[in-house]
Amino acid sequence: MGIRRFLANRDGNVAMMFAICLLPLLVGVGAAVDYARLADARELMQQSLDATVLALSSEAPKLTSAQLNSRATQVFNVNFPSGKADNISVSATFTRTNGAVIAATASGTVPMTFLNIIDIPSKTLAVTSKSAWSSKRLRVALALDNTGSMAYSGKMSALKTATNNLLDQLQSQSTTSGDIYVSIIPFNRDVNVGTVNKDADWLYWNGTCLNSNACTYGAKLYPYGTDKSKWTGCVVDRNQSYDVAVSVPTDNNTRFYAEQYSACPAALTSMTNNWSTLKTAVTAMTSNGSTNQTIGLVWAWQSLQLTSPIAAPAKDSNYEYQDAIILLSDGDNTQNRWTGNGSASSTAVDTRMSMVCTAAKAAGVTIYTVLVIAGNESVLKGCASSADDYFNASTANDIITAFGAIGDKLSALRIAQ
Repeated sequence: MGIRRFLANRDGNVAMMFAICLLPLLVGVGAAVDYARLADARELMQQSLDATVLALSSEAPKLTSAQLNSRATQVFNVNFPSGKADNISVSATFTRTNGAVIAATASGTVPMTFLNIIDIPSKTLAVTSKSAWSSKRLRVALALDNTGSMAYSGKMSALKTATNNLLDQLQSQSTTSGDIYVSIIPFNRDVNVGTVNKDADWLYWNGTCLNSNACTYGAKLYPYGTDKSKWTGCVVDRNQSYDVAVSVPTDNNTRFYAEQYSACPAALTSMTNNWSTLKTAVTAMTSNGSTNQTIGLVWAWQSLQLTSPIAAPAKDSNYEYQDAIILLSDGDNTQNRWTGNGSASSTAVDTRMSMVCTAAKAAGVTIYTVLVIAGNESVLKGCASSADDYFNASTANDIITAFGAIGDKLSALRIAQ
């Protein structure tokens, strides 16, 4: 009887069943804890990698592949809390095709506490992150007043300092060849296209003076006939309405009129990314002559074109481009080929200039204007692409400040995150 009662007794099954179920129960509860730690580590790893990619956006174009990976690891480790994962590995790549892209990956292992009981000592994490942005290439034309009045109040000296500072700023933004090109167009009444172009087929040598005040040597703009050796490089306005356009010269009506101007400014520098050449051009600038902002502006616009007479380098179809002009002047328009006496303000010249402004902006060119101390504020303000793109430099040193602000705007044009 006693043996049968013992065999039939089921009172100890609860304890036995509990003992049997305890291990998987502990593993199940512990797994939830382990996976919660894993999810927390994954989230922190993703956040840290995202922060790394954003931080590297401004640095990546200037780094080699090895430097980029080293920097990515350094930045990631600053952001990712220690002790959250082991065996961390970070890698990053930077590519530039139809924009700029940084892609990065991070991986590591998280030790398991409870899952280790069933021989799962760790779990591997891997996350990815990417940042893409438009990296526009810049073409910047500087139309710089080199008239006689720029010799006073330290204006020419400040202009040279400001221009060199701007060139340094742009050069620092140029990470690969072709990123940024700059042209420099010194102007007064005329623009100097350089005597090296004396045999160019886009020049016309037999032009006549329409404004007697603008013709020093008689009826001819260039009085030496076929002897081009005396030419100092200046051209005057084209025939209207080509004087406010950048159409390709094809005949005598559309060609550029050579002139022998006694106050011919320094020669222009066409689009280049040779920063030394550009700085040499800045050094060569001098102050002389009367003011024709129209011709400075139109030749700045002309320098952005891919066609004759001073074709800019071809554009790569893999990139977006932004064309910009910076026009600086310290006075009123006083003279062009048709009107003005070189000293008093001429509304007729203002009208021609405004036509160039309108046409260039309609063609997608961003225009910044800088008025130095005195001049026609309404004309320069109206020429700028927006009210924020007009700068009033009330002192010579304000030129440096204005060019610095424009440099910042140009940098912002390049990068669209």
